[in-house]
Amino acid sequence: MDQPPRAKQIPKKIIEHGTERIDEYYWLRERENPDVHAYLEAENAYVESVMGGPSDLREKLFQELKGRLQEDDCSVPYKDGDYYYYVRTEAGKQYPIFCRKRGSLEAGEEVMLDENEVAAGHPYASVAFVKVSPDHAKLAYAVDFEGDERHELRVIDLATRALLGGGVSDVDYSLEWANDSATFFYTVADTLRRPYTVRRCVLGAADAGDVLVFAEPDDRFFVSLSKTRSGRFICIELHSQITSEVHLLEANAPGEPLRLVAPRRQGHEYSVEHRGDELLILTNAEAKNFRLVAAPIETPAEAYWREVIAHRDDVMLEGVEAFQDFIVIHELSDALRTFRIRPLEGDAFAVALPETVYALGGGPNPDYTASTFRFTYSSLVTPHTTYDFDTRTRILTLVKREEVLSGYDPAQYVVERTYATAPDGARIPLSLAYKRGAKMGENPCWLYGYGSYGSVASPAFSESNISLMDRGFVCATAHVRGGGELGRLWYEAGKFLSKKNTFTDFIACAEHLIEERYCAKERLVIAGRSAGGLLVGVVVNLRPDLFCAAIADVPFVDVVGTMMDPSLPLTVIEYEEWGDPNERVYHDYLSSYAPYENVERQAYPHMLVTAGLNDPRVQYWEPAKWVAKLRTHKTDDHLLLFQTNMGAGHGGPSGRYDSLREVAFEFAFVFKVLDIAG
Repeated sequence: MDQPPRAKQIPKKIIEHGTERIDEYYWLRERENPDVHAYLEAENAYVESVMGGPSDLREKLFQELKGRLQEDDCSVPYKDGDYYYYVRTEAGKQYPIFCRKRGSLEAGEEVMLDENEVAAGHPYASVAFVKVSPDHAKLAYAVDFEGDERHELRVIDLATRALLGGGVSDVDYSLEWANDSATFFYTVADTLRRPYTVRRCVLGAADAGDVLVFAEPDDRFFVSLSKTRSGRFICIELHSQITSEVHLLEANAPGEPLRLVAPRRQGHEYSVEHRGDELLILTNAEAKNFRLVAAPIETPAEAYWREVIAHRDDVMLEGVEAFQDFIVIHELSDALRTFRIRPLEGDAFAVALPETVYALGGGPNPDYTASTFRFTYSSLVTPHTTYDFDTRTRILTLVKREEVLSGYDPAQYVVERTYATAPDGARIPLSLAYKRGAKMGENPCWLYGYGSYGSVASPAFSESNISLMDRGFVCATAHVRGGGELGRLWYEAGKFLSKKNTFTDFIACAEHLIEERYCAKERLVIAGRSAGGLLVGVVVNLRPDLFCAAIADVPFVDVVGTMMDPSLPLTVIEYEEWGDPNERVYHDYLSSYAPYENVERQAYPHMLVTAGLNDPRVQYWEPAKWVAKLRTHKTDDHLLLFQTNMGAGHGGPSGRYDSLREVAFEFAFVFKVLDIAG
């Protein structure tokens, strides 16, 4: 196919706030229309014709990426009760295998769940959770076969493999067992994919049928479940973008009434942990960056809160983990996370870490009485590592560092933190990695951004990025406003009527990389996914001259059209992130930057855009409409490729090899437009 497809234009008048606008590609929303599928397939065929089929550079890159994997691998086992639990992978198999051994690591292996068997016969399979009962006799899991995040619940007896229950559809991502190991609670999503109810199931009960425990009528709120490490409480957590509420269930008395911690009030966010005779509550009440308070279990209302850790302007409290003799505080400052240990007696102290730019994550720590704390660590050059930290001796023990094959040597690479200056003077952090000896000022750059929901773009290790750095790329992450890297104020400075800071911050980062000779202007590639795809869409409208190529994966680009349609999944809860366009001030602000509405007749960089047909978060038609409009407006002859995964959703392919093929495809696109040899 020599020429790209052109979507037909069927003008539709849309009236918003008394003003008429025309959407020529509104018809692409018609999911069941054969013409829609024909258009998507034509775009996919055009991609194949341009990229030369899967047997060329893509296949070479895939083999290169796969060659770094330890395909037969095993996670670090963790002890829970009398069992050691772990997850392993086998060469040639797409999915993980969940296993355990009883009594010791020398005991025989028991396979609890082989996700490869679950996925057999399905092109897509994603397991939402794997939850073992407290008596270690039963397993609950939920699986999605379409990518639309509609999970089917299954419960099995681990000894007999008999199916004990389940068959429930539309199960969301939460399930928790009561301590009797016969009762469990789970969340169910509505037709708009909002988890809104909690149901209770008692296995073997005479009156078959699950019981409704809680229902949330407010469309702004999602419902989720968690269990305190102590095992005493199951938490029913309600959260909108800016408001929280928590109800407690006694895990030893699962049929008893719920206990409210603190009633919701607009703008108040809090979360709950348990230790001893108190609840530990992380709250933003009078504390933008959160503070930690404690309250008696019997009287948890705000009037009884006492302060444990005060608010700090320069440190965000992200979470708290409670153990019998200490608590772990998750802190964030200057785009870096730290763990601070607070023992029952003595002063709090930070866990010392080996590098200055890194990423942290929690590990499995099921033992409430433990004196050690397990966590994961990596950096832009250090592979994923598991550490055990002894809170008494303060000794940090490296338990496992993932092996990267094909001769990877982290000493050959450099990590830096630099800062760009935004138009309003704000200092924007950038995390960088590149190979020693890179030709600064001439080399290409891969610049990634997100900048929404207060999410932190951590400088974590990526095996795939080695393929870029080995070809001279600087790999950069822009920690722009709208993300949470510098605390709550950083997030709030990039949302609502301040959202444009996200985009101008990113442009400032790109300009900084060029001016400081980290890369050549004509070799700068930008990438973002979902809300990061929105970021890409906005900046290529604003400064198309600044970038050589752009990759927008499942991009949120039809902002006004989606936010004006409350029948779509997530729209209503998103009002507290982007603003409610039913209010004129927000409608006009969204319209002023929305990528689809602001496509202009101008030259654009080379672009690759992706979508998932079953995506419930960003509907496939957003990137489809955007690309169709770009084709009629752009004045250049640069590549514009649009690929729709016809059997997946927001996260792309489910298998680990299929995911690598997607990365190889994107790299091949970039190498093609930059004329880099494979």
